Amino acid sequence: MTTISLDTNVADIVTAIPWSADIFRKNRIDFCCGGKISLTEAATQRNIDPESILAEVLSLTSERAGRSGAEPTSFGNKTLVSYIQEKYHENLKAELPLLTPYITKLYRVHGEKYDYIPRLHDIFKLLQRELVEHTEDEDDNVFPLVLSFLENPTSELKAQVTPHVEELEREHENVGNLLHELREITNGFTPPEDACGTHRLVLARLEELERDTFDHVHLENNVLFDRVRAAI
Repeated sequence: MTTISLDTNVADIVTAIPWSADIFRKNRIDFCCGGKISLTEAATQRNIDPESILAEVLSLTSERAGRSGAEPTSFGNKTLVSYIQEKYHENLKAELPLLTPYITKLYRVHGEKYDYIPRLHDIFKLLQRELVEHTEDEDDNVFPLVLSFLENPTSELKAQVTPHVEELEREHENVGNLLHELREITNGFTPPEDACGTHRLVLARLEELERDTFDHVHLENNVLFDRVRAAI
């Protein structure tokens, strides 16, 4: 296992200790698109004591020691891609259409009462379009190319796969920015005291979408694509 210290990159910590993602998420520390900075730098940016975060990560690691079960970061390339598709891509295909009517209802009924709801509605539409197009491109084009390259890393395949990976990471960063804005305008997905059931449901499911998307992006950026970079 990677030796964890204040100098370890946040992304590397989550790769080595996947359940530490919950600690970083709780403290609003980016571990996917912006995760390639040290724990010290990441915590300082959030005005949090780096030592306290490190202690929490190490404490959680100690608690989890001895528990069985393979982590996705240990999967082979084909298994990892299948895991990403089955756990995250399929879930997005199911969840986004199901969430849409609740978002629409909230916007129509309460869009004038709560000033953040119109922007929430716009962000969700952007996320829906980008995530659907993004995952379809990965499934149909990029993942097969990545697997071919990792199995046979020729210079020809390198020239094909590199721009795809770079484009996907730019798209991940854009999605991350939208999710960060969504968290900001909703005060951490906290419903107002007088929020109706639909309002509370929307915020709870958007927070779950944020969590799953950051875990999803981490596995791609900091595990699968790092394997591509290592083979180049």
